[in-house]
Amino acid sequence: MTSPAPSIAAPTAPVAADKEAHKPSNFLRQIIEKDLAEGTYASRRWGGSPGDAAHHAAGQPDAAKVRMRFPPEPNGYLHVGHAKSICLNFGLARDYGGVCHLRFDDTNPEKEDTEYVDSIKDAVQWLGFDWHNHGETNLYQASDYFDFMYRAAEYLIEAGHAYVDEQSADEMRQNRGDFGHPGTDSPFRSRTPAENLARFREMRDGQLPDGAAVLRAKIDMASPNINLRDPAIYRIRRAHHHNTGDKWCIYPMYTYAHPIEDALEQITHSICTLEFEDQRPFYDWLLDRLAEQTTLPDGQVVGGLIATPHPRQYEFARLNLTYVLTSKRKLAQLVNENRVNGWDDPRMPTIVGLRRRGYTPESLQLFAERIGVTKSDSWIDYSTLEGCLRETLDGSAPRAMAVLDPVKLVLTNWDDVMGAGTLDDCSAPIHPHHPELGKRDFKIGKEVWIDRGDYEEIPPKGFFRLFPPHVNASKQAMAGSKVRLKYGHVIECTGAVKDADGKVIEVHATLIPDTKSGTPGADSVKVKGVITWVAVADAVPAEVRLYERLFREAQPEGGGVDFLTNLNADSLKVMTAYVEPSLASGGAIEAKADDKFQFERHGYFVADRVDHAAGKPVFNLAVGLKDSWGK
Repeated sequence: MTSPAPSIAAPTAPVAADKEAHKPSNFLRQIIEKDLAEGTYASRRWGGSPGDAAHHAAGQPDAAKVRMRFPPEPNGYLHVGHAKSICLNFGLARDYGGVCHLRFDDTNPEKEDTEYVDSIKDAVQWLGFDWHNHGETNLYQASDYFDFMYRAAEYLIEAGHAYVDEQSADEMRQNRGDFGHPGTDSPFRSRTPAENLARFREMRDGQLPDGAAVLRAKIDMASPNINLRDPAIYRIRRAHHHNTGDKWCIYPMYTYAHPIEDALEQITHSICTLEFEDQRPFYDWLLDRLAEQTTLPDGQVVGGLIATPHPRQYEFARLNLTYVLTSKRKLAQLVNENRVNGWDDPRMPTIVGLRRRGYTPESLQLFAERIGVTKSDSWIDYSTLEGCLRETLDGSAPRAMAVLDPVKLVLTNWDDVMGAGTLDDCSAPIHPHHPELGKRDFKIGKEVWIDRGDYEEIPPKGFFRLFPPHVNASKQAMAGSKVRLKYGHVIECTGAVKDADGKVIEVHATLIPDTKSGTPGADSVKVKGVITWVAVADAVPAEVRLYERLFREAQPEGGGVDFLTNLNADSLKVMTAYVEPSLASGGAIEAKADDKFQFERHGYFVADRVDHAAGKPVFNLAVGLKDSWGK
């Protein structure tokens, strides 16, 4: 009696057993541990939701020792680099008794869509993380803070820290200077706070056209850090926003919005990639200004808008993975030009693509942990990612036999030895290391399917599969090979039938009696070769998609070439294959969409989550049994 299909999930992937093991240290963990030891954020209070200083002051001591955040912009599908960031932020929060917020940085209304919002939430949860903490739902949208951001902008104007600039974009660019030359003050920089406030309100009220003016922070046009040369913090942009509708015609710049979002959410450690390192001085400048109090000329005390201590930003090297592009714009180009079959094409580095390819949450978590975090850029070989998938599937994926490039093998003496029309019963374990899962049953008969590559008329050196009697290169007469049909009988190859073009259309062999696996005579004939097969009588036709890397070069844009010229034309091959009947509906390991299997001798495969159906099985190659790329 075979085990029911649901029990197949019983084995736990190897990575799961190590989840509570000691995590390797890195500079981010050291920073967090130092802050916890020194009580840097121990006095923080939490108002139960994001808010300003007064809101949090009225709250309770924060139960979260640290607050992290994952802040994607909902303008595309997340990729493997985002998976690393998700695992990093949510993982650090988990490991240090904190919480991690999921925040949509939706400050750019022209590129964002609820489709991407939904896909991001699905990706985070699929990876094994959640934004529900201490009875709260820490799911936020930056656009919900637009009112506060506007209020903060008016404060900066009143305190003399911001002004409305009406230069053209070209003039601002020219007057910004460069690394060798200081910038030039805008002719509008000397306006009074009252004049700037009035003009800013005209921007808000739609009295100025798009591009006519921007609000700039007033810092230092001679700063060696060009990001501090009066950066723009608000621009006019008439565009419908997916969350706020048409309420606003001015929108904050990302570099202004992001630190405010962190502050309102009481984030302790704001982790981002190295390209934002030069923005950290502005991050600190802005939060210092919003936290301090200022006395205006009329004696009014203003400021103190955000709680202290305010967040700090820390940068790590972004993921550079060989044979992969992670530019959303270029990934969109691949989709829009039909170079791939959508965002979830299994060749894509998107999370939805990796999931459809057969990657598991455990494999991506293991990958993120294994590559760690550093302050220096480096390239991670794609084989590292593939190795993590193998590790997590080896202990859990049920086994099955499949013939991907089939040619018929006829056992010419079957009728004489076994009886005409006879089908013999064979069985194999569902998983070799989990006998509790039971066995899978299948038949063997006179005709079976084998892989075309398992037969060679003139075998090369070291070939131990099927070959007929022949004369080798040394003029020696060689007998036909003997091999075992795995879980079945030993056979001896006698020859093959070819078509008019010389292509083998049928391989012939004889059955050696009393050699069936598991019987007393199984070891009576020693063989060097074992091949997989599927009986013609109960084989299940299936579509198998063999995926390779999308690009031929490790660095698709290396040397400044157009990445499209490095597309791998052989990145997808579709095969009409046969799989054993245990994978069919009602079989011992009935294949359902998203189920993973090891096709013995071939690799790990997944039932396609989109196209697979009970009557039309479709399997995608997830990863081979070993790293053979370029070998």
